Parts: sequence; structure tokens; C-alpha cells
Amino acid sequence: MDKDKRQFFKLIITDHIKEVEEEISNIKKLCAPISPDNAIGRLSRMEAINEKSINEASLRKLELKVLNLKEALLRVKSEDFGICLRCEEEIPEKRLKILPESKVCVRCLEEN
Repeated sequence: MDKDKRQFFKLIITDHIKEVEEEISNIKKLCAPISPDNAIGRLSRMEAINEKSINEASLRKLELKVLNLKEALLRVKSEDFGICLRCEEEIPEKRLKILPESKVCVRCLEEN
């Protein structure tokens, strides 16, 4: 991959990081503790607890995604950015545009 394309992907990765960090900020607000003295009914309280659990799981996934994107931001400077770690073939640009943190091509991903 040439230097211009790596620069292009650096911008894509930076944009993805900003978007995901914004999502994280919004979900953190939804993960606030549920006060036991809150005057909601028993079922509503259970629903709120379940929703909080779902939000916490989403938060963990997004935090992992940010870590992977930041790692990709470091890798984009390297000549092997966009090269599959397993088969060492180029990862298609379409895949990298959608998932710039990809380390393997779709074929290798499906084989696993």
C-alpha cells in the first residue's frame, strides 16, 4: 500500500475513533447506577436493570473497538498495514474502509 493510501486510511481510522468515543460517552450516561429508592415499579426496575446490563455489554464492545482502532492507527504507518496476518495477502480496501482495524482478510476469518 502506498503512502497516500495509508494517509487516507489514517484519516478514516481517526474518524472512526472519534465516532466510537462519542458513542462510548453517550452509553456511559445510560450505565449510571439505578437507585434502589427510585419510585418505579418492580417490573420497571427489573427492565431498567436489564437495559443497564445490555448497555454495559455494548460499552465493553465499544471500548475494545477503540483499542483496536488505536492499534490500527499505529499499524497504518507500517508497510504491512492492510496485509492479512495469516495468508499475507492484501486485505481488500472495501473491507478496510468499513473495518480499518481488520488484521485478517475475510477468507482467513471464515476459515477460523
